[in-house]
Amino acid sequence: MTKTAPLRTARPVAAEPMASLKGLLLEWLPQQRWFAGKDRPVTDLKLLSMTELHPGCLHLLVHAEHTGPPTPGVSRPGDCYQLLLGARRELPPRLAEAFIGRAGSGPLAGLAVYDALREPRSAALLLDRLRHPGTTGPLSFERDTSVCLPAGLAPRLLAAEQSNTSLVYGDQYILKVFRRIQPGINPDWEVPWALARTGCTRVPAPTAWFRTSQPFEATLGVLQPFLPSATDGWTLGLNALAAENDFTRDAYALGRATAEVHQALAAAFPRAPLGPEAAPQKGRLAQEMTERLHATARAVPDLRPYVTGLSAAFASLEADRPAQRVHGDLHLGQVLRAGSDWFVIDFEGEPSRPLAERRLEQPAVRDVAGMLRSFDYAAHAGRPWPPGWADACRAAFCTGYAEAAGQDPRTDPVMLRACETEKAVYEVVYEARHRPDWLRVPLSAIRRLSAGAAGA
Repeated sequence: MTKTAPLRTARPVAAEPMASLKGLLLEWLPQQRWFAGKDRPVTDLKLLSMTELHPGCLHLLVHAEHTGPPTPGVSRPGDCYQLLLGARRELPPRLAEAFIGRAGSGPLAGLAVYDALREPRSAALLLDRLRHPGTTGPLSFERDTSVCLPAGLAPRLLAAEQSNTSLVYGDQYILKVFRRIQPGINPDWEVPWALARTGCTRVPAPTAWFRTSQPFEATLGVLQPFLPSATDGWTLGLNALAAENDFTRDAYALGRATAEVHQALAAAFPRAPLGPEAAPQKGRLAQEMTERLHATARAVPDLRPYVTGLSAAFASLEADRPAQRVHGDLHLGQVLRAGSDWFVIDFEGEPSRPLAERRLEQPAVRDVAGMLRSFDYAAHAGRPWPPGWADACRAAFCTGYAEAAGQDPRTDPVMLRACETEKAVYEVVYEARHRPDWLRVPLSAIRRLSAGAAGA
């Protein structure tokens, strides 16, 4: 890990450009996949930080303010977003998708404003900053000096929907640029960096990263090795379903890989009981799960008929469980298979939850529950799906996990059911907000979990 040294004196950037940008951004931001406040109108944008990365390219941190109460699990009263914006008189046709708008007033009047992460030149210069550690204004660029980071790698933007923006360089590295910024260390840098120190090979190690010191300390982006021949678990699962192929061997191997990552996490970070300093204490875990359930039911009426049954799943949680750092948002889209090996990526956790909460120790079974829900999602994504496909994959995953970890998550059915229920509740509010046509998938699980918890 390198220490930062000044690259150059940062050119001062006045706040006046917001007079040109605010109107454009108020319209553009809510249309972005990674914008969290789609449920409430944006009333104002406040500039928190602005730095000129290179002539014609501005790095901004802006705070979006909203009206109305936030939707549970989706957004808070306001969010900070990271933007890289370019401005030029004319935009070439190849950058048409990057176009945000033409400024009508202020110092950028008449210029075309665009998302600079979609411009190859700006994307290439961003990698160059990471190759040469140092500071520009409040921005610090750092890297692992034991790794040779080559120059001249051509950038391309990943088109897949996600809550951040990812750039691939020469099919060798992938840079994740975090869009929603919260104070503190982002676990998508912290966890892979710690795991690399333990020798864990299931998680690509960070090669370079950048952060800011204003208006608060925060991680802004992470560069890691890219696996060009790898396929994500979601695609593999859907392909198996479409061909009516067995997926249990893959699920078994994925269970083993998940257990290995959990063991590495336990070695890299101190383990703790479910106490007040680390994770919810005895009785508190059930209380927090129940509170989120009721808040979600107020926002999504479809959930209300099942609240009583689902509450029973949480009420049974009375005993303490050991806790450790976990992935936090594990599902088939967060794992990659290259050859016969599984890799785990994206340790950011559920982006809608506060960063401090995502860094807390949790029961490892929460990751297991997330993957079990993902098998259910895959089975419901295709029509028709083979009966029992998800159940067979879920069983194989748990078997593989148990053999590698020495402990079967199914031996604690109360905790497993509670974590599955909590995950399904989270999915309900997510789908209601982003993909209403998919709401049927978590609601199907809600009906099953509600009946099961009541019967138990």
